[in-house]
Amino acid sequence: MTRDSSGLTRRAFGHLGLAAGSTALMAPMISGGRAAAAPSGEPIKVGILHSLSGTMAISETTLKDVMLMLIAEQNAKGGLLGRPLVPVVVDPASNWPLFAEKARQLLSVDKVSAVFGCWTSVSRKSVLPVFEELNGILFYPVQYEGQECSRNVFYTGAAPNQQAIPAVDYLMSEEKVQRWVLAGTDYVYPRTTNQILQAYLATKGVAPADIMVNYTPFGQSDWQNIVASIKNFGSSGKKTAVVSTINGDANVPFYKELGNQGIKATDIPVVAFSVGEEELAGMDTHPLVGQLAAWNYFESIDTPANKAFIESWHKFTGNSKRTTNDPMEAHYIGFNMWVQAVEKTKSVDHDTIIDAMIGIRQPNLTGSIATLLPNHHLTKPVFIGEIQDDGQFNVVWNSPAPIPAQAWSPYVAETRNLIGDWSKPISCGNFNTVTKSCVGQRHA
Repeated sequence: MTRDSSGLTRRAFGHLGLAAGSTALMAPMISGGRAAAAPSGEPIKVGILHSLSGTMAISETTLKDVMLMLIAEQNAKGGLLGRPLVPVVVDPASNWPLFAEKARQLLSVDKVSAVFGCWTSVSRKSVLPVFEELNGILFYPVQYEGQECSRNVFYTGAAPNQQAIPAVDYLMSEEKVQRWVLAGTDYVYPRTTNQILQAYLATKGVAPADIMVNYTPFGQSDWQNIVASIKNFGSSGKKTAVVSTINGDANVPFYKELGNQGIKATDIPVVAFSVGEEELAGMDTHPLVGQLAAWNYFESIDTPANKAFIESWHKFTGNSKRTTNDPMEAHYIGFNMWVQAVEKTKSVDHDTIIDAMIGIRQPNLTGSIATLLPNHHLTKPVFIGEIQDDGQFNVVWNSPAPIPAQAWSPYVAETRNLIGDWSKPISCGNFNTVTKSCVGQRHA
């Protein structure tokens, strides 16, 4: 077991509102203390598709802000291909059909070269047909349920084998958990993740009677009866844990109710997949000390790259209490990979960039290298952290090396034989390795 106990203890109190409207050009053009050549010529537009209002604003506003920072920094280096980058920011307002409308606007009206956006899987599923129809590029920065592999999406967050499966393995080996509460928000990510986890737990000999599944709507505020049921389920004498795919602002009353009913991490540990530093900033963390989260990045990880990133973030926002988190790092990796592809090909043509992305390597912020795989997912390290009373995480376990993402789960019968591979000659997101045939989207 490894632990990371760096002194980076920063919390955020609210969001800094930056460029919530349409287009904004970021300046000044300063790099490394020297004036860089000012970019000129036709701007390269970059779409930012994150909820700035509604239930998901608690998580997504920061992702808009970090994209503005990354674009500003690139402009300070002289832009891209000598041209200025211009962010086009839209607010889909946690409204899933509106995501599709805003995506269409970005691609067909604003003519952006790439889009960085979405958080929930239902928002990604909403925009997916638009990106495939218009041949756009989406960088999706959040851990998700897998079972998808589109040519038009680069999945820079974790697949289940890079978050959910390692978290369950940790709870089994380190906490000796035997009973499982799979608690999630009622939409595609929790339901599909839990389908995979139930199948995985079955391979480990866990009986159906030792698995409790519960779903709640977005924005769920009354957790008293649900937490009481969890407490009762955990009173059988077998060690019980909660695997949480609860998303958005519903996490605040959920964790508060755990504290109200006296459930401590030593009694029923909770491992969360959608709670990071940003979400904890709005909570009283004292009753949550010791509860867990599984991510591929924590702000508390002590590396030179992470220290520099945090320093840049605080300088850009003008707020030393603004936290960083895992999806921010995913945007950092995705944006820099896109920049590499554009510089390599001297083009922003969508087909050219999509083909050029495979194999690109980019240092992450935690000390290893992210590689863009043929399935349009990344290699990622896995970290499990304990909540501290300052709203940060103390890393209690990490994978020995970055793990390659599996787009399709080997534990689900329907996808056991599927892989995604957008390199030639396969060029297919749903390739059956047994029948040697493509059963989904294919590119000639």
